[in-house]
Amino acid sequence: MLKRSLCAAIALAGLTGAAFAEDSPISANVGFVSDYQYRGYSQTKENMALQGGFDYAHASGFYAGVWGSNVDWLDTGSLEVDVYGGFKKSLGDFGYDVGVLQYVYPGGKIGGDSADTTEGYVGVSWKFISFKYSYAFTDLFGASNSDGSQYFDLSASHDVGAGFTLGAHVGRQKIENGTSYNDWKVGVSKDYAGFSFGLNYVDTDVDNDDNADARVIFSVSKSF
Repeated sequence: MLKRSLCAAIALAGLTGAAFAEDSPISANVGFVSDYQYRGYSQTKENMALQGGFDYAHASGFYAGVWGSNVDWLDTGSLEVDVYGGFKKSLGDFGYDVGVLQYVYPGGKIGGDSADTTEGYVGVSWKFISFKYSYAFTDLFGASNSDGSQYFDLSASHDVGAGFTLGAHVGRQKIENGTSYNDWKVGVSKDYAGFSFGLNYVDTDVDNDDNADARVIFSVSKSF
């Protein structure tokens, strides 16, 4: 299975590299992670994930995209597909981003309920610091009566030269009618030979779930 996934990723890299010119509004990405984590939680039971997506960006600031990954936390289903769109602009050192994100889990059920989730988000940035607020219009990933849940994301990154970038993040997941928690991440990434390599330490303040334990995650990706 892993061998077939690697071959598929290499084939996709070749096709997308040839299809998209540098000035094209369409871009693509493909990558591997040693553990797909989202908001501090492992989505793959701390196993590897193959991921990739396509993005369209218009000069006006409008954008849309689709992204997918294998997952392993559902009762049924093993795929996540994210479809999103929005508008973002930069004004000097400042930037803003407003959009909607639909998480789709084909055939995915958790506790008998659909895991599909719709969130709206608003983000602002200044130089190397960014803040993003997300609001769930539906139940959050299958949790009953959790519509209205919110996520707060404060992140920073700094280019230290030679292709290295340091990054840090702290987040707060507020779950309606559920248990809220904090997560954080620190790491470094390096661009080399057209690829981006990353090494991150991830943790949460959740004490009773192995999927939220502290861990180190390796990643490699390529954009076209």
